[in-house]
Amino acid sequence: MSLTFHWFLPTYGDSRYLVGGGHGVPAGATGTSRPATLEYLGQIARSAEQLGFTGALTPTGAWCEDAWLSTAMLAGLSRRLRFLVAFRPGLTSPTLAAQMAATFQRHSGGRLLLNVVTGGESHEQRAYGDFLDKDARYARTGEFLRIVRALWRGETVDFHGTHLEVEDAKLARVPDPVPDIYFGGSSPAAGEVAAEHADVYLTWGEPPAAVAEKIAWIRKLAADRGREPRFGIRLHVIARDTADAAWAEANRLLDALDPALVESVQRGLSRSESTGQQRMLALHGGKRDELEIHPNLWAGVGLVRGGAGTALVGSHEQVAERIEEYHALGIDEFVLSGHPHLEEAYWFAEGVLPLLRARGLWTHPDGDVTDTAAGIPFAGAAR
Repeated sequence: MSLTFHWFLPTYGDSRYLVGGGHGVPAGATGTSRPATLEYLGQIARSAEQLGFTGALTPTGAWCEDAWLSTAMLAGLSRRLRFLVAFRPGLTSPTLAAQMAATFQRHSGGRLLLNVVTGGESHEQRAYGDFLDKDARYARTGEFLRIVRALWRGETVDFHGTHLEVEDAKLARVPDPVPDIYFGGSSPAAGEVAAEHADVYLTWGEPPAAVAEKIAWIRKLAADRGREPRFGIRLHVIARDTADAAWAEANRLLDALDPALVESVQRGLSRSESTGQQRMLALHGGKRDELEIHPNLWAGVGLVRGGAGTALVGSHEQVAERIEEYHALGIDEFVLSGHPHLEEAYWFAEGVLPLLRARGLWTHPDGDVTDTAAGIPFAGAAR
């Protein structure tokens, strides 16, 4: 089985430095120099497609542009790239969401994937008019996905749950193919929903031992329901020709961070209701001098960014080895990003992916893509 790699669309803006955001962190907390225009996001999407990424994750929240609209407008700028659209159930009718997904599939040629984000911060949810507590939000997510999946099967749905109700709901046209559901979460409530509904369970980048525990947990819960989800991991990446060059880049990003900003962000994130966010914070404890938490796994991103806060840092060979290490645990999909996202996509794809291909772990989605210069007359001719 070939590993699957997704990239990331920074719909909050991009920079040559770390850009904060997510889980209560103000958008662009460390400053952006590249606005999230369709032109720039289109550059990233087209490059990701060319380089061999299968899809691209687009985030959700008040700190970024809307994921549905952004990806719908970007779909026409690419040919094969899938869009892993993050969205929050409960803010949209399940019938409308099912219909939107079906429409997206028809107009994009079946390139929609859905990252279901229940929402870990009550204060942010209240800004959208959602006043349920965390456990109730997960219960509602389960009801939401039951309705949506029934509609995608072409059923007429009457559902009367604790949080959601629909009557005589039916889609005129079901999506083809049905989008895969990507879902993450580290709390007991999240595990129950993931076990029942996730096609791909996503974890943030923790050390391998912790990831192995989460995989075993979800695998057992899913097996009890007769299901076998796939597993993915969300990481940033800094891959260079040498380890020294990669760590120099990580240190450059770290040196640019204002200590007062780091303190402010960490104080805000410490109040997060998200179990996954608390696990991210525990990896570094806000300390700049204890950031390599496993060989080539760096927690520096989490100093100013909520959500996924770790990066693979090292030579191309070392990053490939860490990917193999996670794959050995059961991880088959990698959702990656880096600052700036355009350049880092090239660093990873041109440096790491060929090593994985040589080891039989990855193939380009477009087949055998070779150096086109070989087909140009006289391109290699000596003078």
